[in-house]
Amino acid sequence: MESTDGRAASAFDGYVEALIEVIGHADRAVPLRDYCTGLMMPVARKSVKPLAAVTAPTRVSAKHQSLLYFVGQAPWSDEALMGRGRDWVLPHMVERGGPITAWIVDDTGCPKKEKHSVGVARQYCGQLGKQDNCQVAVSLSVANDGASLPVAWQLYLPESWLDDPERRQKAKIPDEIVFQTKPQIAIDQIRAALTAQTPVGVALADAGYGADGRFRQELTDMGARLLGRRPADTQRLASGRRAAATQNMEWQRPAAQAGAAQQGSQAVFRQGACRRSAGRCVEDRYMARGDQCRAGVTLCCRATACRFQRL
Repeated sequence: MESTDGRAASAFDGYVEALIEVIGHADRAVPLRDYCTGLMMPVARKSVKPLAAVTAPTRVSAKHQSLLYFVGQAPWSDEALMGRGRDWVLPHMVERGGPITAWIVDDTGCPKKEKHSVGVARQYCGQLGKQDNCQVAVSLSVANDGASLPVAWQLYLPESWLDDPERRQKAKIPDEIVFQTKPQIAIDQIRAALTAQTPVGVALADAGYGADGRFRQELTDMGARLLGRRPADTQRLASGRRAAATQNMEWQRPAAQAGAAQQGSQAVFRQGACRRSAGRCVEDRYMARGDQCRAGVTLCCRATACRFQRL
């Protein structure tokens, strides 16, 4: 009977072979395998040089150059690679954890000391909980009760980078790349996931996305259900009398709110509180269209819990 380590090694080899099929030229197969192997190794930093040292300890310099070229210059499609990863992982994920219940929209900040990495700027970094020098990537992950899987990942480029011709040239940013807000990037990712027929779940998003009227309207137009974290300064208007004991309230934005015409629909939303897990009495306030909540309160709460298991 095959050992647990043997099964894990076999699964890893199968996964890498699936990625190699879409990487293009055969010369990229070895660097891809080495890069993936290095990411699985217990090294503190996952940058190219430490990965070269752990995968080829007797020829670190040559392996470093090989991985550096593969990551930074070799012409392969990140979208094709992520698509193959999605197609490979999703069946196993659903088999073990049940159907997809949530699509998680989020952004991840990576702290940086220097200012030359593409997209680095002083902006909010979730890892640090404050504004600092960092890169930020917008991601879309799918999740069920047991796991989550990133299916889209895009670097956010601040306007300060895209409006600077010298910076663009040094970083080799293509001319066709134009500025997009994080919600705009997320909408493109969701649209691509729908086109790829990715199993659909309730869309979950932080206040930075949920507060964006255009983001909400785009999701509504695509027929997607959204649970967006409620901004702390959100104004609520009661639409009717309710018992004092209830924690739910029908609410909507004032029609006269400044900029309302540019912020999308004025659909009625419902506020609700969901616990992150059964073992923690920590509540998060989310908002969703009232009709969507009435269509499946249990599903909405299950989906909200999925957000906190994102990788």
